[in-house]
Amino acid sequence: MAGHELISAQLNILAERLPARAVEELADGLHESYEHHLRRHGDPGAAARAAIAEFGDAEAVTAAFVRASPWRRMALTLLATGPVMAAIWATALVSGQAWAWPLPAPVKILYGLALLTAVGVLAASALATHAYRQTRGAVTGAALGLILLDLSMVISVLALSPGPVWPVAIAVPASLLRILAVGRMLPAALAT
Repeated sequence: MAGHELISAQLNILAERLPARAVEELADGLHESYEHHLRRHGDPGAAARAAIAEFGDAEAVTAAFVRASPWRRMALTLLATGPVMAAIWATALVSGQAWAWPLPAPVKILYGLALLTAVGVLAASALATHAYRQTRGAVTGAALGLILLDLSMVISVLALSPGPVWPVAIAVPASLLRILAVGRMLPAALAT
């Protein structure tokens, strides 16, 4: 790889945090920058520090990758649309008198806890700056969880609602659209 231990240390940190393909590209650029600064300065330590300053240290590079990642965009999109979905479903559930549905209280509580967990994971992931791989997995899990929650809500409201209620005609398609949107975003997020 690069010809100095400072460069190697930065690349080792990045290798723990980022996809291998990204680290390979960064290594090539960092090595070229190091060679350029070595020819210019003649001092290996100064050249390594200049190359790292030019590229940014491992913390800055990781934060930039996290900010630009497709899974972070997915988390932000889901968080931004969440209040709208909550309002739509709250209206549908109140109109359909969901409190009277024949569902055990633990099932309702479990659904609420699962939803809060997914929202919490998405919020934490949107704020993360250094845990690229872990956060990617967390967002993917939360997105899949939201798909399951949307599906279960659609099935529940269609099966248990006492009759047609106009807000359900909005809530069901909204959930189906969110399922499709998340399904379209997942491949890009998983490819990184």
